[in-house]
Amino acid sequence: MADAATEAVPRLTEVVARRLADDPAVTPDVAHAVLRALGGAESTDRTIGFEDTGIFLKAIRVRGFRGIGQETTLELPPGPGLTLVVGRNGSGKSSFAEAAELALTGGNRRWDGRSAAWREGWRNLHTDDSTRIELELLTAGSDPAITIVKEWEPEAQLAEAHWTENRAAQRNSRFDPTRWAPVLDLYRPFLSYSELGALVDGKPSDLFDALHQLLGLDELTVAQERIRSRRLSLERAARDSRVERVALVDALDALADDRATRMAKLLRPAQPDLTAVSRHMSGRADDAGGPDGLRAIVRLALPTSEQVDEIAERLAACGATLARDATADAEADLRVLELLRRARIHADASGDCPCPVCGRGTLDTEWAHAADAEIAQLSARVDALTTAKTRLREATRAARALPDHVPPELDFDPRNPPTVDTTAVHRAWSDWAALTAAEYTPDLPDRLRGAHSRLVDELALLQQGTRKELDRLDEVWAPLVPRIASWLDSARQVALRAGELRTVKRAEDWLKSATSGLRDERMSPLETTARWVWRTLRQQSNVELGGIRLQGNAGTARRVLLDVTVDEVESAALGVMSQGELHALGLSLFLPRATVEDSPFRFVMIDDPVQAMDPAKVDGLARVLAEVAGTRQVIVFTHDERLAEAVRRMQLAARVVEVQRRERSVVEVRVSSDPVRRYLDDARSLVRTPQLPPAIADELVATCCRSAVEAASQARARRNLLDEGMHHREVERHLESAHTTRAMVALAVMGVTYNVDDLNAHLATEAKWLVPALRDVTAAAHVPIDRTMRELIASTERLIAWLTR
Repeated sequence: MADAATEAVPRLTEVVARRLADDPAVTPDVAHAVLRALGGAESTDRTIGFEDTGIFLKAIRVRGFRGIGQETTLELPPGPGLTLVVGRNGSGKSSFAEAAELALTGGNRRWDGRSAAWREGWRNLHTDDSTRIELELLTAGSDPAITIVKEWEPEAQLAEAHWTENRAAQRNSRFDPTRWAPVLDLYRPFLSYSELGALVDGKPSDLFDALHQLLGLDELTVAQERIRSRRLSLERAARDSRVERVALVDALDALADDRATRMAKLLRPAQPDLTAVSRHMSGRADDAGGPDGLRAIVRLALPTSEQVDEIAERLAACGATLARDATADAEADLRVLELLRRARIHADASGDCPCPVCGRGTLDTEWAHAADAEIAQLSARVDALTTAKTRLREATRAARALPDHVPPELDFDPRNPPTVDTTAVHRAWSDWAALTAAEYTPDLPDRLRGAHSRLVDELALLQQGTRKELDRLDEVWAPLVPRIASWLDSARQVALRAGELRTVKRAEDWLKSATSGLRDERMSPLETTARWVWRTLRQQSNVELGGIRLQGNAGTARRVLLDVTVDEVESAALGVMSQGELHALGLSLFLPRATVEDSPFRFVMIDDPVQAMDPAKVDGLARVLAEVAGTRQVIVFTHDERLAEAVRRMQLAARVVEVQRRERSVVEVRVSSDPVRRYLDDARSLVRTPQLPPAIADELVATCCRSAVEAASQARARRNLLDEGMHHREVERHLESAHTTRAMVALAVMGVTYNVDDLNAHLATEAKWLVPALRDVTAAAHVPIDRTMRELIASTERLIAWLTR
């Protein structure tokens, strides 16, 4: 097998620097731009920090997942070699492959793009226990044994697994997907049948990115993207400035204004005089205070009608309460109370003294006690009156606080006639502001409401007219002033960076060319391996795979170009290849990626690669897998017996494991021999099964013996015919036309020109015992009375030994 290793080239910056120095067309500013972009590119090597290497699979243990019910283990030799896991559709073999991928990657490519039923049916129906997947891995590190476990409680959803990673030095630690994901993405060791076609006819950029990342050139991609982003930014600024300049000229031409006409003339050239534009900007579009003053009027606000109504109602209620409680007696009591309180204060300050009112009485201690008692009685009688007066004063203060003075926004310079008439609002607001000093009178609530209502109406009319005037101003020169100022700033920046844009363009072109050159150099080993795989797989196909090239760069369409010829005529790969050829091409692209020397995984797991392949390609696949297995652990799952048959026929080293599914998803795994040996082993097992009725046992034993002879005859016929140079398709046609056991034996021993009627005579010339041996096998359960089933098995073994010599 061609060497698939792609060694990481250190000091990529130095490689680029040497190329820059050796290129006479590169100017210093271009070289500086390239190296600056490359130096600023962050490393995209996501595998840094992953220390495990030489990872092999030792066992896959599954319980309650997909087609597997009770716990079943698939043991795998943890080292280089080929393991074929065979079994009919529905046997549960692919469940092991899906389980391994799910436990290691957290997902399953086979489910991608399919209906939800594929994901919903992940739990086996014949188990009430928890679902569990366990992977035993063996690595080349100091802590070699790793066990990865993914387990679900009985009612858990697919995403609710308990995911652990066990090592000798650390038990039951949480599995860290962020550590494993980068290497799994880069050196993905899993390939399902659904991915075979997708590798070729899937999204073109996906395969490009996967191969490009393996080449270790992602730093160049990042640098190229940095330069491209800078170039796009500079071009976008220049384009936006140009578009805005044209739009400004169109807008200015539509205005009947001398200032707009002069500005349009300045902006019309492709390279306007920015200094002249700046000087003309000193002319103002309108009085600076005009629009601002109008906007200030629009912002004026008043208390709401609800606020005014609330205070007016409160004021009216307090006035009514005071009117009710202010009787003549209450007023007299209030005056007497006030007089006594003042006299009491006078007595406390002066001591015993004559009454200052009548001059006869004395304000002494006895008088003070009597006065205090009288004050208490009067205070109780006038309490309602004093409370009503207090509340009325508070309500009056609230009413005075509602209005505000006439705002200065309503005052215009008489030398600058206003564009809106504020007279009515000014008068209404003056009436409203006058209420800030109003005293309470019974009509104050109505005056408050009336003044507010009139002001609201007048202000609404004024603001409506003001908005219309602002709209009119917005349609003319005023809004163009900030637009022109903004454009002028951007145009100055574009002019300053014109030289940088030229340099960036040249740097980008150079880096694209350099990246393509380095990419082709590093792609060569992968291309060599892929072409070797294709040549071995394609066998008798007339499609030849030539070069494999990566086309595209950051910011452009990325794809992998496959040079394909059909009968030495160039053609498009996908248009001429059969499904089997497309799958073979998919393998040709997968294996070089999965087997690069830098990969920490020393295993590849392939599910159902044989489907749609003709027999010739199956032989080629067996050779490729055996060759890869010289340095890798190769695990292939297939329901197609042709791959195992090809491995046996070509005597390739492989371990064949058979998976069988019994009732209630009980899956059995056993190391399988060739079909002939398996049929004979089954016959012996049936003989040793006393529970079977003799008639049924005899029939089954005879069937196994007959099947063993047919399998041996088929293997001999295929081997002989292929050795004679017959095309695989012709071989399969002859095998399919041999419908009976005798016809199959005749094809094996007499060739394609056989005549079944001549078979006995032909066998008799070889050995006389062959005729009765074949007769007993083809007689089914009707074996002569003097023969036992054990003897039939022995006779069958002797016949098979002769057939396979």
